[in-house]
Amino acid sequence: MFSDDSITFLKKLLDTPGPSGFESAPAKVWRAEASKFAKVRSDVAGNSIAEVNPTGSPTIMLAGHIDEIGVIVTYIDDEGYAYISPIGGWDPQVLVAQRLRFLGRKGDVFGVVGKKPIHLMKTEDRDKASKMTDLWVDIGAKTKKEAQEHLSVGDPGVIDSRAMDFPNGLIVSRSIDNRIGAFVVLEALQRYAANPGKAHVVAVATTQEEIGYRGGGAGVGASHVNPKMAIVVDVTFAIDHPQVEKKELGEAKLDGGPVLARGSVISPVVFNLLRRIAEEKEIPFSVQASGLYTSTDADAIHIAREGVATGLVSVPNRYMHSPNEMVSLADLDRTATLLAEACRAVDNDTDFTDR
Repeated sequence: MFSDDSITFLKKLLDTPGPSGFESAPAKVWRAEASKFAKVRSDVAGNSIAEVNPTGSPTIMLAGHIDEIGVIVTYIDDEGYAYISPIGGWDPQVLVAQRLRFLGRKGDVFGVVGKKPIHLMKTEDRDKASKMTDLWVDIGAKTKKEAQEHLSVGDPGVIDSRAMDFPNGLIVSRSIDNRIGAFVVLEALQRYAANPGKAHVVAVATTQEEIGYRGGGAGVGASHVNPKMAIVVDVTFAIDHPQVEKKELGEAKLDGGPVLARGSVISPVVFNLLRRIAEEKEIPFSVQASGLYTSTDADAIHIAREGVATGLVSVPNRYMHSPNEMVSLADLDRTATLLAEACRAVDNDTDFTDR
């Protein structure tokens, strides 16, 4: 299980604001931790890269994106109210009445999301879903000039919330998608470094996944690292809460272990390796079918350069893209163990074309 230092690092990483395109703060936290045991660098896309066993072969890339969804200021009116657009995929309903934390030019700026009170709505409007254009942000300013002393168009923001421990080994945070992926790949790298195999292993905290319709930072990172094999760590929908359908989403659940993707862009060699290691090490897992694409960094990495044998391991996550996502620490631990053991099982004799 994780050390106290690892949990402290995880919470610091989760709490540090870093929406897509503005990941520099959590990236610095990640690189500082990685530098304790690995060679660290970054690239022009903002990816953070940590490597161990640099003379080993083949090269394996472990990727987890470090960005989170957020908002960006698009306009400030004469009364000092700010208007926002989404960074990534939001359900505007979860933003109503939330407190936001903006990264302003002079430091953090806090605001509250405003909406017309239900008492002032017409009857036919009360049951309608809020749109982003129905909302505004109040930072307490009285004029546009006063607001602009603190906040500018283009400033990013996130929900102002902190990571919390929950009973039964659960943790809640706004940025679990996918700060925990960046955390897990670094934890796996550290475990591999303690007992390295033949492979040169590189962990990458990738950027811009939540807006990366053309691959975000992952495509750049894969070209930079040039791996033979890659394993992406992301989150997937947990099915162990009301109003979800197993027939549509599979059987991923908290404390059920990592979820292995199969199909579409996933290399059969990497999938079979992960499944075999999980069975041998008695790591509980489930399998998730992926018929078209994964909507993760795997979609970009598998076509980088001449092609990369790519696998996807996901952590079950309740309440995705909300202020309070929830995962199991046991699932994070099992995923890190699975990745480290899979890296030890790869050498130059591994044939990634054996489909």
